[in-house]
Amino acid sequence: MRLVKAGFGVYGIDNQGHGKSEGIQGFISRFDDLVDDSSHYFTSVCERKENKNKLRILLGESMGGAMVLQLHLKKPDFWDGGVLVAPMCKIADNMRPSQMMISVLTQLRKLIPTWKIVPGDDIIELAFRDPNIRQEIRENSLCYKGRVRLQTAMELFTVTTNIEKKLKDVTIPFLIVHGEDDKVTDPMTSKLLYENASSTDKAFKLYPGMWHALTYGEFPENTDTVFVDIISWINERIARGNSRLEREQNSKKNELHSTDKKDDN
Repeated sequence: MRLVKAGFGVYGIDNQGHGKSEGIQGFISRFDDLVDDSSHYFTSVCERKENKNKLRILLGESMGGAMVLQLHLKKPDFWDGGVLVAPMCKIADNMRPSQMMISVLTQLRKLIPTWKIVPGDDIIELAFRDPNIRQEIRENSLCYKGRVRLQTAMELFTVTTNIEKKLKDVTIPFLIVHGEDDKVTDPMTSKLLYENASSTDKAFKLYPGMWHALTYGEFPENTDTVFVDIISWINERIARGNSRLEREQNSKKNELHSTDKKDDN
């Protein structure tokens, strides 16, 4: 709602197994399927007549941050920017199974992919700093609780491992916001992304004392700070103009000019 009140057109999607979408709650069979679904949906949104001349800014939090990076890598020239909120570029060490456990889980997922047996700390307890919001999340039937499902954990492990290898392939303008005391995703990996990405337009904000859930989970004054930074960053990109749209228009003019020359001949 904050982004809508700031004047932006905002569109979202519940991934498979999340929110009101179909599938077993909290179960990801293939992360690539989620990427394909999101790419198809958001591309169709951008290509609507009313959105044709607008900037295409992706925003994702936690696993959604990994989704933003995957969408960008899938279509590097399509998106105009990305806001990464505590992005899941790497699973924090306290949430990451040992190498021996990973080997065991890799075999078990063939037999019991949906089972909630992956060891790890209570994510809700670690992610949401405000105890009132923490309780609200626990009482929300649309929010997944409990241990991570086996196949889901292995897919998240795979996608974060791949992202770690492709940090230099990131060229999109981006803003990273991350809580310094995040125990779910590693803020130092966000710093690595900032340092290693090939993007020429990039920013990284680390908030002392803040946890993982920055847009809904922190105390109100902290959430206000985060949204001020996000909205300011997006507005700055809007003020600079749409370079991608200018390139597309120039390309069409050049194609038309080339066609006219052929017709004259």
